Amino acid sequence: MNDPLTIYQYVALALIVLGVLFDLSGCVGLVRLPDVYNRIQASTKCVVLGTTLILLGAVIWLATPQVIIKGLICILFILITSSTAAHALSRAAHRSGVPLDSRSVVDRYAEDRAASATGEEDAL
Repeated sequence: MNDPLTIYQYVALALIVLGVLFDLSGCVGLVRLPDVYNRIQASTKCVVLGTTLILLGAVIWLATPQVIIKGLICILFILITSSTAAHALSRAAHRSGVPLDSRSVVDRYAEDRAASATGEEDAL
C-alpha cells in the first residue's frame, strides 16, 4: 500500500515543482514589470517553461502510451504557439504606439523599421 516512489516519480516531482516555480515567477513578473513588453516576456516564460515542465512531469509520472503521445503533442503546441503569440502581441503593441518604459535601453524594432525606411539593410 505504501510503496516507495521510484526514481521516475522523483524526477517527475522535481519537474512539476520547477514548473510551478517558473509559473510563480512569471506571475510575479506580470505584476512587477513596468511595461507591456516586459510583461509579455514574463508571461511567455511562465507558459513556455512553467507549463511545459509541469506537463513533462505529468507525462513521466503517468507514463502510459496515450499520455505520452498527448503530452508531447501538447508540449509541442505550447512551444510553437506561445512564442508566436508573444511576438505578434509585442509587434502589434509597438506598431500601435505603445511606449516602452523610460528605463528601456534598446528598441531594436524601431531601429529595424528606421533602417528599412531609409533603404539600409544589415548584412546578417
